[in-house]
Amino acid sequence: MSDILKGPLRSPVNMLTEQKYGGHKSLHDDAEAARLGIKAGPIEGPTHFQQFVPLLAGVWGNVWFEQGCFSCHFLNMVFDGEKVRAEIDRPAPGATRTQARAFKEDGTPVLEASATLGPDHGETLLEGRMKTLRPANDLVILADMKVGMQGASQERVRMGPDQNMGDLYPFSLAEKLKVITENNPMYSEASASPWGRAVVPLEMVSVLANYSSHGARFPVKHPSIGLFADLEIRMIAGPLFVGEEYVLRREVVALSESRRAENYWIRTRIFDASGQKQVAEMLLNHGVMKASYPAYPKERLA
Repeated sequence: MSDILKGPLRSPVNMLTEQKYGGHKSLHDDAEAARLGIKAGPIEGPTHFQQFVPLLAGVWGNVWFEQGCFSCHFLNMVFDGEKVRAEIDRPAPGATRTQARAFKEDGTPVLEASATLGPDHGETLLEGRMKTLRPANDLVILADMKVGMQGASQERVRMGPDQNMGDLYPFSLAEKLKVITENNPMYSEASASPWGRAVVPLEMVSVLANYSSHGARFPVKHPSIGLFADLEIRMIAGPLFVGEEYVLRREVVALSESRRAENYWIRTRIFDASGQKQVAEMLLNHGVMKASYPAYPKERLA
């Protein structure tokens, strides 16, 4: 039986109750969630990534922040007031891959993931999942999406400590750090960072890489509501720094569907301010709920 490293129970906080996209509130709003048969607005999935950071940095050291990859499939939603525990299998000496999981206090699984160390990561959990995707036939909400489609323009982004991250993320890093499950002085103080600059926390990388995504102008039909079904964050020449400017380039790398959702997979490559050196990337499977789109054919929802 493998040696399992477990973190403490934590109580994550939903910070997306006021999130808006496509001109309406998101699934993280209680009323919108109830309309779709969900008991309350769930906590955003990437929040749970932070609980793994002390475990993985404890095993691999600072190189985890520079070349680590966390590749995650979400299993069940978590709501305000629920507690979550993260765990990883302790890697063998010299190993650069392990498995990770999170559970609610009652044992309900929250997510499963692979954690790997680059530059040769091997196949991640999501790369394996993409090989088994159910083909997307006769898409409705995503009918105009095509694999290989790229964002309308490259995006320039940054995350200042007090910068409100917009409609998609209506809070700042400083506000997040007041409630983050695993804090560290290096997220706010350059003097506490091994790299001499404040570091963007793992759970906030998806915010940095997604808050400007409206600029990609991917043709998703609205009004519709989506959620993160799978998410992979990979550091290539990390970490990412607070206040630093980055260039983003997006591409649709897969389309799929399930009984309840149409899915588009976006790979977002993150470059330094020159646009020449890639420093990180994000792979996101965005599941758009069929029942949230008023014009979805009733016979296909049966």
